[in-house]
Amino acid sequence: MGQGFPTLPPLNALKVFEAVTRHLNFRLAAEELGVTQGAVAQQIRGLESSLGLKLFERLPRTLALTAAGAGYAVSVRQAFELIDEATRALRPEPDHLTLSVTPTFASRWMLPRLPAFTTAWPDIDLRVLASERLVQFHHEGVDLAVRYGRPPFGAGLDATLLFSQSVLAVVSPDLLAGLGDPQDRDSFERYALLHDGHHLWPAFLAFVFPKSTLHHQHHLRFNQTALALEAVVSGQGIALTSPHFVENDLARGRLVPAFPQQMNVDAGWYLVSPHRPREHTSVQAVRAWLLEQIK
Repeated sequence: MGQGFPTLPPLNALKVFEAVTRHLNFRLAAEELGVTQGAVAQQIRGLESSLGLKLFERLPRTLALTAAGAGYAVSVRQAFELIDEATRALRPEPDHLTLSVTPTFASRWMLPRLPAFTTAWPDIDLRVLASERLVQFHHEGVDLAVRYGRPPFGAGLDATLLFSQSVLAVVSPDLLAGLGDPQDRDSFERYALLHDGHHLWPAFLAFVFPKSTLHHQHHLRFNQTALALEAVVSGQGIALTSPHFVENDLARGRLVPAFPQQMNVDAGWYLVSPHRPREHTSVQAVRAWLLEQIK
């Protein structure tokens, strides 16, 4: 008979260690694992004493991995990922795919296209998670994300450009009729500027009125583009957006361009996923479908 694993620490202690390396906090790791903070601390102490070395430095409000702990964390995580993949391969489930997108991308781009997706891929059980922050792919069970910015988005992540950011100013036709052409400086002063989290108005004003500095009076601020777009549709001002997010509104005449020109920005919307030697066929299918939609 072959040799077993005589030096292997208890697997439960390794699972606790892996959770603590991510949170660098006993309380948060305990919440994730559904155990008490004391149990987590005890498992880590037991692991450190069985290995004969310190894995963490205890700092006033957080923990830090020691050099030995950091190296061990990478290997332990890889080992758990291997076990996880092997277990998934044993239990073929219906194709679940979790796509994490920003709230604006979800409401303005994804929702109108979901019926077409379900027709094309009836066997894929798609979960759409709307979140601004970049996810922890492995631990949140996310297969693919759409994020705004510039790569790289993080170590071990692949990024594929969906579309570059170009910025269009949009307004409701009723407001335009009431307040006049925004290209005229005096008329423009009457409009409220609707801001989102991207803070592109200063650059856009310099772009459309290059010879003058504007000290605009009326501002409304939102933390998401989707909210600014709801406000612009209801006639509250002018908003800046990617043309991709207002295709339907422009086609139906609910919104019109406030200025004819579009401003290009050095950033874009990217498909982001963990770098894997083999990508699941369902992930490949969804990736291809998203890229096809852009064309």
